[in-house]
Amino acid sequence: MYIKGIVKKDRKTKKLVNRLKFGEIALIDHKDLDEVAALSLAEKKVQCVININKTISGRYPNQGPSILSEANIPIFEAKEDIFNLIDEGDILEIIENNIVQKEKIIGECQLLDKSKIEELLNIGYDNIEKELEGFIENTLEYAKKEKGLVTGKIPIPKTRTQIKGKHVLVVVRGRDYKMDLEAIKSYIDEVKPILIGVDGGGDALLDSGYVPHIVVGDMDSVSDKCLGLAKEIIVHAYPDGRAPGLKRVEDLGLEAGIFPAPGTSEDIAFLLAHHNEADLIVAVGTHTNMIDFLEKGRSGMSSTFLVRLKVGSILVDAKGVNKLYHSAFKLKYVVGITIAALIPILVITFMHPLLRDLLLLLKIRIRMMLGL
Repeated sequence: MYIKGIVKKDRKTKKLVNRLKFGEIALIDHKDLDEVAALSLAEKKVQCVININKTISGRYPNQGPSILSEANIPIFEAKEDIFNLIDEGDILEIIENNIVQKEKIIGECQLLDKSKIEELLNIGYDNIEKELEGFIENTLEYAKKEKGLVTGKIPIPKTRTQIKGKHVLVVVRGRDYKMDLEAIKSYIDEVKPILIGVDGGGDALLDSGYVPHIVVGDMDSVSDKCLGLAKEIIVHAYPDGRAPGLKRVEDLGLEAGIFPAPGTSEDIAFLLAHHNEADLIVAVGTHTNMIDFLEKGRSGMSSTFLVRLKVGSILVDAKGVNKLYHSAFKLKYVVGITIAALIPILVITFMHPLLRDLLLLLKIRIRMMLGL
């Protein structure tokens, strides 16, 4: 295999994707490449990905590598020392198993093809019971510490956007989020819910033709354009009040509210909607299944359990709704509609006096020709 291109690198994949362009090489340090990160890389249509960490450790069956494989984006694994040998913007060549810079081999790499990915994922599936047991134990432990998030001990800000009595659509950049947004487009256009984008979910709304009312998150994976267009910005801060994302917002000359809380930005978006008395919360692209939870990490998902228990009575998850029903074009329907539309036209036409007279003359002419 031969690949040549400009390299962009970052140890944080979600930061890197904001700088990547079509056809570039992504150099990452991402153990157990998760679904969301892989989707972001695939959307940028990179030439390939070089990972200096274990793309699949076998701890659990992470879905990121399969997503890149389906998108025909090769994944290579290399040793960590090449990260410091390469500067952003360098031109790299991958020749078979060698990484070449300025005609000099600087390291080796191993391609993760479909068979290798499947082999490693099978190890993950074998380990999932053990991993799930540890996940549950750790989640319960963290839940004790984070229970204040749903018992009212943590203050939840009042939004400037009027949410009371309205539907709220919370969008996260998870798998199939584009197709799910398209599937509920008629709902969005008719009901006009309050639109909340969770970090990159704000850009997902923009891409679908909608401007988010509120952008919530750490501000590390949302575009400047989206922040500038959003009607309200709420920065997810650490429980002690530190909010690293606030500086970015202020540097853009924008104002933002602060929501100090444990858990994920997805969680606080739900809490904001619930606390501000939303009538219904519709979630797109959020984390719902066991693999999703394992990908987010043990310590980070206890809040998600608690928050979903709190808001569950008004929460509707639209993940996968695009697979619920696929309408097929059928010619018989078009023919039926056409005939149905023609019937009243024909009836009205034949009832017109002029047409009746013409038909009578035609009848007389035919009888004369036939000698009747």
